[in-house]
Amino acid sequence: MATATQTVKTAQTNDRDLALVRVIDAPAEKLFRAWTDPELLKQWFAPLPYTTPVAELDVRPGGATMIVMRGPDGVDMPNGGVFLEVVKNEKLVFTDAYTKAWEPSEKPFMTVTVTFEAMADGKTLYTAHVRHWTVADREAHEQMGFHEGWGICADQLAALVARI
Repeated sequence: MATATQTVKTAQTNDRDLALVRVIDAPAEKLFRAWTDPELLKQWFAPLPYTTPVAELDVRPGGATMIVMRGPDGVDMPNGGVFLEVVKNEKLVFTDAYTKAWEPSEKPFMTVTVTFEAMADGKTLYTAHVRHWTVADREAHEQMGFHEGWGICADQLAALVARI
């Protein structure tokens, strides 16, 4: 039996960027749906034992997001932002540089581009490219466990889309 995900590369693309690239055994449409349906996103977005009790998504350019991750200690980590670009079944771009209604955030940290590239065999080349505002932000994200955490989430995403 084939694995649900295959790591293509987990890379730092320059001094402010981090990237996770996987081949996931599911069509791009399912991955896009898992990213844009709040009830589905709650099931995979945080690396266990963290959970995602809140996922509010206005999936359109300029639409606000609020995703809350909860640690095993019960501490909530709210992550607000705005979608910059939405291409159904292909691409999502969002940032925490703005909050709802284009209000600047107090401390921008990153802009994320997630792409879903359909492959001929029904699989998807899944890329999460994270651009940070500063080198220090990128370093902090790495120290927080970007590679492991985003990798666990990609595995959880793959497991979810195998069931839906």
